[in-house]
Formats: sequence, C-alpha cells, structure tokens
Amino acid sequence: MAAVRILSAGAAQAVVERIATAYTSETGNGVKAEFGAVGEMKARVLSGEPVDVIVLTRALVEELVASGHVAPGSRRDLGAVATGVAVRAGTPLPDVSEARTLRANLLAATCVVCPDPAIATAGKAVIQLLGKLGIMEQVQPRLRFFPNGYAAMRWLAESRGALELGITQATEIIANPGVSYVGPLPGDLGIRTVYSAGLAARAQNPDGAAEFIARLTAPAARAMLARAGYEFED
Repeated sequence: MAAVRILSAGAAQAVVERIATAYTSETGNGVKAEFGAVGEMKARVLSGEPVDVIVLTRALVEELVASGHVAPGSRRDLGAVATGVAVRAGTPLPDVSEARTLRANLLAATCVVCPDPAIATAGKAVIQLLGKLGIMEQVQPRLRFFPNGYAAMRWLAESRGALELGITQATEIIANPGVSYVGPLPGDLGIRTVYSAGLAARAQNPDGAAEFIARLTAPAARAMLARAGYEFED
C-alpha cells in the first residue's frame, strides 16, 4: 500500500510522529509527514499538493471542508492546546501565573521569540496578548519571528542570552528538551486552540488515511495526547 501523506500543524508534530512510528511498525506501510505553521500547511493544501491526512486547527479544517478540500464528515478532534511561555532549559522560571507578573516579565525580556503571526496561530496570539497588556510598542522591537514554533524553540534552546522568553503552543514547547514549559497564558489572556484531523477529499490512499486518523484520535491515544500537552473538554 502507498505511504500515507500528511500535512500537519507543528502543534501536532510530536503525536503525529509517534502514531506514525506505531502505524508503520504494525502495518508495514509508510508515512510521509511534513510539519509547519498552519497558514503554510493550508496554503499547500489549497495549491493542490498531494495529501491524504490534514491536521490543522479545527477552524481551518472546517474551512477546508467547506472549500471541498477535506471530505465532509471526516473531521476528528485531537483536543485543545494552550498557548504558553517557555525559557531555555536550566534557566529560572519566571512567574506568568497572572497578567501583572506576565506583563512585567515581558517588559524585562531581552528577546521574545514566537512563530510568525502572518502564518501561525501562536504568533497571532502573541500580537493579541501584547495588545491586551498594552505593551506592544515597548516589546515589539524585541520580538523575533520564526517560520513555526519548533524553529522558535530550537533557537531559544541554543541561545545563550539572558532573560529570553518564547511563546508558542504548549505542545511545541513540551516536545523540545532544550526548553522548559513555564505555563499557559493566564486567566482571560489564555488561548486554547482545538486541533483536528481530516481526510483529504482527493486522498490517493483513503483507507490508510482513515486508519491513521482513527489511531490518532482513538480513546487509547488520549494518554499520549495529554502527555504531549493536549487538553480535553470531557
């Protein structure tokens, strides 16, 4: 059977890779997965790139159902992911438990890294956060954008600067051993995004894709998803 081709948001990379390893081991069939910011992945789907499974935010998967790129009725939710704060592993954890302390730590940061808000969910969340806190003008010169959350976390892990912060999806922080997850954005500033998988309407391997989605979203996968940073409504 042909390999299952997947285009996925970076926020789902850790779990998609784990499921892919088990799927290949148990079925003997391959998986070709690529990961990136949701805007980039959506654009690749819309361009007609061959794909069997699409893993993006629930909102974008629903858009792709409406546009005919995801098969109707195939959407399955993985769970919700919080946008959170990271620091380089081994450095002190700042207090981000309330708006006042988060605001102070953002103002004190020498650099704040995050995904590009033009294409990434977490990047948009950072711009929204700074606006709500009223510190966009002060912090903007110290913002550093990356193509996706994984790239931002790799840079933070390898940097040696002081008082550097990262903000991206919790799953992208937890999956990177070079950084430490400080916690989610607090209170009313918190943002939780539901991620979903869908079967591509023009999938060349629909059977393999359906099985992969079933494994990814099965009750048995919930413990793995929770360890990766997913939260569940029920």
